[in-house]
Amino acid sequence: MVSDLERRDFLALMGIGGLVFASGLAGCASGASAAGVAAPPNGPGPADDDFFFLQLSDTHWGFKGPPNPQADVTLERAVATINASGTRPDFVVFTGDLTHTTDDGAERRARLLRFKEIASALNVKTLRFLPGEHDAAPDHGDAYREVFGDLHYAFDHKGVHFVALDNVSRPGAGLGDEQLDWLVDDLQKVQAESPIVVLAHRPLFDLYPEWDWDTKDGARALEVLSRRDNVSVFYGHIHQELHRTTGKIAHHSARSLMFPLPAPGSVPKKGPLPWDAASPDQGLGWRSIAERKRVQAIEEVAFR
Repeated sequence: MVSDLERRDFLALMGIGGLVFASGLAGCASGASAAGVAAPPNGPGPADDDFFFLQLSDTHWGFKGPPNPQADVTLERAVATINASGTRPDFVVFTGDLTHTTDDGAERRARLLRFKEIASALNVKTLRFLPGEHDAAPDHGDAYREVFGDLHYAFDHKGVHFVALDNVSRPGAGLGDEQLDWLVDDLQKVQAESPIVVLAHRPLFDLYPEWDWDTKDGARALEVLSRRDNVSVFYGHIHQELHRTTGKIAHHSARSLMFPLPAPGSVPKKGPLPWDAASPDQGLGWRSIAERKRVQAIEEVAFR
């Protein structure tokens, strides 16, 4: 893991206007420095235990419209900005809605392939992907599987167990019995003290069902996850930064790279917020998550 100073330099090199949020996550000691980076009370852990990764979400490749007149270059600009830094994350994860929805199956595949081509230019060893409803709901994930592989999976990285869930490809936007059984089986193989990070597109809790901001059987997944003491969920879908806790589980949503959406229930009808040419970041951005021995820190990165 890079030092706090190096990570601040990483943000400065990106030219992205600074930190929006930093916090200790569930099950970890917390404490933020003046610069907004969580500082471990007992000092940093061993170097081989420390790492950070970037979360990008809702890139909506293929979108066109007034909410983002720069839609055709936004993703490529983000990739170039990240690559401009000499500091490399351990991996980058895209949490869904990689592409914008289309009823044309051939166009869907073309968009997924083009998105993959652009994302592959990121100068990072490992890229990971999750589907969003725009990618997988129209054909139950068939095109997504052809391009990216499994819709849900798990992996381990430096003592942290990651679970990537698919809550978009099934009718009704649920996880389904088979995936829930898989989750139970997967966690049974993980040591009780291991931190769990869940990656998903939609929120697992009922954030605002009226706007389709929920997972139909998400409560069942949360019941399984609540048996663990250190669980954090990172998701997208709502195109804004939001932090909630359900029981012992901390949930953190990410900004979109294409257009922001209004706060839950703040307007009668959900829709992209208007483009503001005077805004320094247009409400867009991505997230850096740092994992130390005892403290995890979230950094919301504004995109310019």
